[in-house]
Amino acid sequence: MLHITNLHKSFGDKDVLRGLNLSVPEHSIYGFIGKNGSGKTTTMKTVLGLLKSDAGEIKVNGESVCYGQTATNRYIGYLPDVPEFYPFMTAPEYLTFCGEVTGMRKSDIAKRSEELLTLVGLADEKHRIRGFSRGMKQRLGIAQALFNRPKLLICDEPTSALDPIGRKEILDILLAIRDETTVLFSTHILSDVERICTDVAFLTGGVVRVCGKLSDIKSKYRSEGYILEAENVEDMLKLLQAFPDIKQIGGNQLVFRENGVTVFDVLHFLTDKHIRLLKLERIEPTLESLFMEVTEE
Repeated sequence: MLHITNLHKSFGDKDVLRGLNLSVPEHSIYGFIGKNGSGKTTTMKTVLGLLKSDAGEIKVNGESVCYGQTATNRYIGYLPDVPEFYPFMTAPEYLTFCGEVTGMRKSDIAKRSEELLTLVGLADEKHRIRGFSRGMKQRLGIAQALFNRPKLLICDEPTSALDPIGRKEILDILLAIRDETTVLFSTHILSDVERICTDVAFLTGGVVRVCGKLSDIKSKYRSEGYILEAENVEDMLKLLQAFPDIKQIGGNQLVFRENGVTVFDVLHFLTDKHIRLLKLERIEPTLESLFMEVTEE
């Protein structure tokens, strides 16, 4: 649905994008992950034709994106990180206005507005938008972005300023629309990505370092971690002296990853020295640990 090849963008002497490549499969929920200032918003604005790239090619649904000639935007719905509305309108009035601007028939506008307001949980909301919470505005923004049934929905950090309940509501909506559209959303909240994404891309240094199916990336970059709990302090100290890569995390508990030492090395040592353990537990890799591993390469 979205294909970016060798994208470059600089602002003055600052290179923000340095040959970014990205392919977003149709009907995926694609997490675009990066630290603040890593170039996520710049990439999205270039896809929308709002910024001119220095080099590279972008295709949406097989058509090339041209700066200032945004024909490809007919395939795209966009939710900025802080959506703005006419505060004197109600939610139905605003969606009706959006439909009229695009030339839809009144009957189609009414039907689509009702569908979307139900989807985002605003069907019974009668207040004007000026009284909406941040989460309600995000939900209305998604409804507006989906109004013309886009093939690609782009969301720029849609949950970054929301409380836990608001974040859950937005993520549930994105999950619900997967059959209707492809979702690309940028974020630095990795738990959100783990919850709903089928695919991810790690953006750092102006390029995508790793991308693909989330499950495949977890398998490829799996660095097994383990927690040990020794029966006494003496045994804990023996382990610390024998294995410099093992770290103490509190009490007699130790932690290590299979980078410098393997679990089999530790088990052989425990057997040879007749050391008793109270616990040996494997730690599943998190997206945070994977991101740190990838960006530190």
